[in-house]
Amino acid sequence: MDLTPEKIRWILLNVFVLLISVALHEFGHAIMAHKLGDDTPSRQGRVTLNPLAHADPIGTLLLPLLGGFYGAGGFGWGKPVQWNPLRISRKVSMSTAKILVAIAGPSMNLLLATVIASVHAVLLLRGAMSPIGDASRILQFAVLTNFILFFFNLLPIPPLDGGHVAQSFVPYRHRDRFEQVARFSPFIVLGFMMLPPMQIVFTWPATFLMKHLYHLLGVL
Repeated sequence: MDLTPEKIRWILLNVFVLLISVALHEFGHAIMAHKLGDDTPSRQGRVTLNPLAHADPIGTLLLPLLGGFYGAGGFGWGKPVQWNPLRISRKVSMSTAKILVAIAGPSMNLLLATVIASVHAVLLLRGAMSPIGDASRILQFAVLTNFILFFFNLLPIPPLDGGHVAQSFVPYRHRDRFEQVARFSPFIVLGFMMLPPMQIVFTWPATFLMKHLYHLLGVL
């Protein structure tokens, strides 16, 4: 394991990007549940942009660090936001609330990626930043990371956000069968995280979207 000062610096920067991205993702869940009437996230201190409030010691820090040190890439997760559908305002159905809270997390990653790419594009077009410099490299990494989180979390597999959305659309007569299949979902999610052929399902659209977004913004 060849750990040069340069490599350690990039590993720490990558972990920082993941920390911010995951924190904003979890904040999305928390603020949506809060806006819908559930005060559980607020009482637990999750309606905040403080990254440490959403960080999971293993999923947000340890695992990405180890992945970076051993060249396995960085992947992680944040501390899940707890919320109570029974405390949601009666103006919104429970099924709709579950969908809104679920998609709020990935939506924040989509928003963050778009904002970073837009700022990056402005800096490049004005000549304030080199397209091959370290700053550009870390900004592109941040954009790609958030697009990956967006597509990965929308996979229709519990306990991912897409799984919660999919469950809301399953007819009640088939819910038991869905829950039986969901018992094996952690192994399926692990497969998508660890096996490169399965990672293509979310890395390819993330790369495609990043490339075309920058092209739309007039750079790269």
